[in-house]
Amino acid sequence: MGIPLGDLGLFATLLISAALGFAAFFAATFCAIISLLFYKMGTGRMPDFTLTYKWVGLPVGIAVLLVTLAYLGTLWVKQKLRKN
Repeated sequence: MGIPLGDLGLFATLLISAALGFAAFFAATFCAIISLLFYKMGTGRMPDFTLTYKWVGLPVGIAVLLVTLAYLGTLWVKQKLRKN
């Protein structure tokens, strides 16, 4: 039951990893922007919203991309070694 992750090819592995990395980037950036909006409402000061991309969204997106590449990549390598 579920997605047969062990049967993915190289292109599907790269595509899924990139999609998860982009999704994590946008989700983390959205949450950081919402947090800064609450900070602005509470303090009355205008925060620098560009920090959400640089310090929150980008590191989270890269981390998720690397973790999914490592996990799905090892599954792909195991599949190739099993077939040979």
